[in-house]
Amino acid sequence: MDAQSSGRSLTEGAIGRTLVLFSLPILAGNVLQSLNGSVNAVWVGRYLGEAALTATSNANLILFFLLSLVFGIGMAASILVGQAIGANDVALARRVVGSSATFFVGVAAACAIGGWLATPWMLAHLSMPPDALPLAADYLRVIFLALPFMFGFTYVMMVLRGAGDARTPFVFLVLSVVLDIALNPLFIFGLAGLPAMGIAGSATATLVANAVSLAAMVAYLYWKRHFLRLARGDLRHLVPDPAIFRSLVAKGLPMGLQMIVMSLAMIVMIAFVNRYGSHTVAAYGAASQLWTYIQMPGFAIGAAVSTMAAQNVGAGRWDRVERIAHVGVGVIVALTGALVLVIYAFNRGALGLFLPDDSNALAQAQHINAIVVWSFVFFGVALVFSAVVRSTGAVIPPLVNLVVALWLVRIPFAWLMTDAWQADALWWSFPLGSFVAALLAAAYYRWGRWRNARMIAPAAR
Repeated sequence: MDAQSSGRSLTEGAIGRTLVLFSLPILAGNVLQSLNGSVNAVWVGRYLGEAALTATSNANLILFFLLSLVFGIGMAASILVGQAIGANDVALARRVVGSSATFFVGVAAACAIGGWLATPWMLAHLSMPPDALPLAADYLRVIFLALPFMFGFTYVMMVLRGAGDARTPFVFLVLSVVLDIALNPLFIFGLAGLPAMGIAGSATATLVANAVSLAAMVAYLYWKRHFLRLARGDLRHLVPDPAIFRSLVAKGLPMGLQMIVMSLAMIVMIAFVNRYGSHTVAAYGAASQLWTYIQMPGFAIGAAVSTMAAQNVGAGRWDRVERIAHVGVGVIVALTGALVLVIYAFNRGALGLFLPDDSNALAQAQHINAIVVWSFVFFGVALVFSAVVRSTGAVIPPLVNLVVALWLVRIPFAWLMTDAWQADALWWSFPLGSFVAALLAAAYYRWGRWRNARMIAPAAR
């Protein structure tokens, strides 16, 4: 059975239509996950209090760090699978699945055990308020128990996307989100005969939702006899292949570090914003809520471009790789640009979702948006070019470009220009950083040696 008949080939057909259709479930999944987090925050914040919300916010910083590294490894596995599918090499794809599954199980177990034991130490180093500390410990310990299921669910979703299937992960992501939202009040308040678990109940809902959804998705894949499933004769692939293992680590860690680099830059930025008082912080917080949704098309298109390019690299269709890059840039400019125009047209109304009409921060938030939101078009362009470059295995240049744009341009500009421009220096650092990121990504795409990169040595195939 060949890959083209078992999975979705992204090496043929109209690129624009295929890219949009493939990215839509990814985009919808990103929106669902954001809404899930917001709904859970409402349950915790409104009914368990500010200390509980502070506890989950701090605990989620630790969780984000761990998921960033796992995301990078998952992306490496996804690209490897995509290249194998493009080359119509199902055997290699199954070897990747086996080796990466073993790797994920090992990492998940180590993180779960180590994190559970080290919870007090980690929270102590976050300098949390004393009233939130025991709540965070209760929440985080359950989250660490949920970690293997969260890692596993993320891993299977990314592997399926690498094989050209974005629909199946989305269906089971919907199941996970619905379960998480529905189970939160049941476990928090002890409804339907369940014990009242308080803040630990919110984490328990996440555990159950991910465990059930992961089990259901794996069962579905075996029921459908998916070509990437490991049948009895394929269990030998669970013994890690050294070449694949090295590729997962060497290529995955830099991709995970990109998320960490971005999150650390935002932490430094909020520290700068804090200097200007509560009104400015509130204005920035409201504006950044909108930015999350403006950036979602960029991340979704970037993920779709990465998979499409990886399959075409595997198939040797370099003509399509070039067109995928150009079409991807066009799509991201159109989608992100449309959202930017909507924000400009309804700036006050959109911010009014987060700030009351009489808030002193409302006008300032409008001012921030006027300066910042158009820059996300450039950021989206950088994501697309970087996704194409990474699809061959060139993972270090996109990381370096991001470090330069954020840590050598955006952060220094915000700091150096503060005396002259005050808070406006912070807002203008966003367009400058995004423009530099797009410029560097486009330049490396045009003149870099990424076409010669390899995810895995040819002999290992």
